[in-house]
Amino acid sequence: MGEDVLKRFESLLSRNVSMFIATSVPSKAKQSTDLKVLESKGAHIKRINFGQLTHGVLHTKFWIVDRKHIFLGSANIDWRSLTQMKEVGVMISNCSCLANDLLKTFKTYWDLGEPNATIPSPWPNNYSTNINRNSPLEMQVNGTLTKAYFSASPSSFCPDGRTFDLVAILDVIYDAEKFIYVSIMEYFPISRFSHPSRYWPPIDNALRSVALSRNIQIRLLINCWIDTDSSMFHYLKSLSVLSDPHINITIDVKIFIVPIGNYSNIPFARLNHKYMVTDKTAYIGTSNWSEEYFTITAGVGLIAKQSTDSPKRNLIIQEQLKSLFERDWNSKYSINMEDLPGQKGCAWKDGI
Repeated sequence: MGEDVLKRFESLLSRNVSMFIATSVPSKAKQSTDLKVLESKGAHIKRINFGQLTHGVLHTKFWIVDRKHIFLGSANIDWRSLTQMKEVGVMISNCSCLANDLLKTFKTYWDLGEPNATIPSPWPNNYSTNINRNSPLEMQVNGTLTKAYFSASPSSFCPDGRTFDLVAILDVIYDAEKFIYVSIMEYFPISRFSHPSRYWPPIDNALRSVALSRNIQIRLLINCWIDTDSSMFHYLKSLSVLSDPHINITIDVKIFIVPIGNYSNIPFARLNHKYMVTDKTAYIGTSNWSEEYFTITAGVGLIAKQSTDSPKRNLIIQEQLKSLFERDWNSKYSINMEDLPGQKGCAWKDGI
């Protein structure tokens, strides 16, 4: 599958289609020659040293095509993501307003690919936007009223008007009225890559708050694979123990385990979702939920609401994501935490 994508890219370049690729260096794919192949055929490549700029990485995954089509989601463009990992993304067609707005985020990466580049503060006005949490873009999508905007992280990559990704996530949580369903690869209310670790409670506190004070139903579907940091289960357990049906508090946690099969030697070959859906809003992002993904790592999110009032409407994005979540939640691959000991393909250690 990865080879197929590469061949398609080469075919586009042979037809004089312009291609601009922003990527992060250093890369774990040290042996890959794919970018060099594309560069030799005319692709424009910028290698951005995020380690030097923010001490993080470029974790963003999106495509912009002809300034009117968009794909954004969790998947990298490699064979693992396209064949062995469970990914979620969204495609938006024929929407030049959103495409041009996302292009501004792309340009924040692209322009920092120059030698000795530094992050401007403030960013020049041409990077700013008026599409955000306070003024989302309103449009008709397949006959349905839709409100949408893009968020970004870290905050140093948010020019004037751009909503910080963490703020967008908290907005979605606090705006819910009935339920919040989250499917995410990793959930840690701490810093993951600094030593010693720091407590980082914004998302955790928000979930606890709406569950306890407003009786919002919470469901968390979290990845586990053979190299998962098992300390994560302590944080998840501290949430789930708050459930109390007698006072209408519901915080349920399940662990999603993709069978290993013959692929135990493939790193990260598991669930890689980064989305949340509530009764009111859909959020599809590119970041895991721990501190560094919002403070030093580059990511983006799409926040969308579609109206339920249209008499002849298609399945709206909230309903599509809810259906996807419930399918996975009710599948044989979703395991209650108390049933994890002995499960193959998950780094559960000695229970809690």
